Amino acid sequence: MRKVRIGAAQGFYGDTIEPAILTAKYGDVQYLCFDCLAELTMAILAKDHAKNPSHGYTKDLTNSITCLLPFVKEKGIKLLTNAGGINPIAAKDEVMRIAKELGMDGLKIAVVTGDNVLETLPAWYEQGMDLSHADTKEPLVLEDKNWLFANAYLGVWPIVEALQEGAQIVITGRTTDPAQFLAPLIYEFGWTKDEWDKLAAGIMMGHLLECSAQSTGGNYSGDWEGIPSMESIGYPIAEVEESGEFMITKIEEAGGLVSFDTVREQLLYEIHDPSAYITPDVVVDLSEVTLTEVAPNTVRVTGIKGKPAPSTLKVVMGYEDGFLGQSLMGYSWPDAYKKAQKAQEIVMQKIEMQGNPFEKLQFDYVGYNSLHGPLATPPSEDINEIYLRIVVKAKSRPLAQAIQRYLPPLALNGPPSLAGFFTIPPRQLLGMWSTLVNRQLVEQHVQVKLEVVS
Repeated sequence: MRKVRIGAAQGFYGDTIEPAILTAKYGDVQYLCFDCLAELTMAILAKDHAKNPSHGYTKDLTNSITCLLPFVKEKGIKLLTNAGGINPIAAKDEVMRIAKELGMDGLKIAVVTGDNVLETLPAWYEQGMDLSHADTKEPLVLEDKNWLFANAYLGVWPIVEALQEGAQIVITGRTTDPAQFLAPLIYEFGWTKDEWDKLAAGIMMGHLLECSAQSTGGNYSGDWEGIPSMESIGYPIAEVEESGEFMITKIEEAGGLVSFDTVREQLLYEIHDPSAYITPDVVVDLSEVTLTEVAPNTVRVTGIKGKPAPSTLKVVMGYEDGFLGQSLMGYSWPDAYKKAQKAQEIVMQKIEMQGNPFEKLQFDYVGYNSLHGPLATPPSEDINEIYLRIVVKAKSRPLAQAIQRYLPPLALNGPPSLAGFFTIPPRQLLGMWSTLVNRQLVEQHVQVKLEVVS
């Protein structure tokens, strides 16, 4: 029975590449697939691109490609990545540069473009298209905001086209997370656009691999202390049959654990409706899925069903949304929490006396409620130390930075034992707007271009 083996290579921008290298060495995989993008990542890359038009792709692409290209040459492994971000053309140029330096003449590199719809937005708006917010239904007023990026979530078929043209490396911009992983299956097995159950299985295989080590025990909320050799954790590998059924496993040379529980946790990660997980390629139904541990570190996945793909694509747009300023100051035992509370009271009174120029103002207690918020259990009176964190949102960078001037005087003019204060440079905030558009309006502009290293 013919099978395709696909390895996870990255789960986010900044993820370590070491497990992917081990998979390339020992995993007997035909493909390594990267998921580098999140909505936050697109915002980061948009800022990079605004500073330098030649940037806008994930900067760790250079190291990843440098490490893995030797395996492309030696073992014929193909690399699929959405590291192109805001600027997939520049990402392709960087990979071409590295390949030339490594003497890999003849390497075929494809780039997928067309997800960037920023320049198309005004025309859509003037034509009266419904671009209201997908969740709140708030109508869009385009001229109210300074838009920095707008990208549609593309599906799998442009990546499949790139493979059909002979690409050994495929670089995209904003695609759905599992699209990189589904594409090899369609290419290898010849699945068609209406084989919904198979496409759904491929999407969920990609979902189980897209977050790097989350299927092999990373970020596991169960018996996380029992995960073997977490310091050298491996990334998951999928072995997929033509029917769409597959197994999740890992290499023996790396740490981690593939079990019913680790796979189950990732299966439900970011799934709002298990009976209708919507992607551009298929709507996935997980309501009858079965996970079976068939061997150590091997889980078989069956029972995934699919429904026809939606007529729309999700578009996420980012806009300038003010600036964030923040500062911290720490207090030590005794009465650390009471001292921090008094410091907050003093700062709040001084801000109110000056007319409170901030759009938002928030106080957190690091060591008490900075993560759990109102669900946190109040600290005991003998808590060793606590930090008061002050966060503001302001319309301008100087105004956001102004929060820093409230802290230093408290060293001598406030509660005792202030153990230090820390100021953090203000940073620009980006707001997000999600909407749905007719997929044909986007897909008619999608292009796949293949280049050969020479």
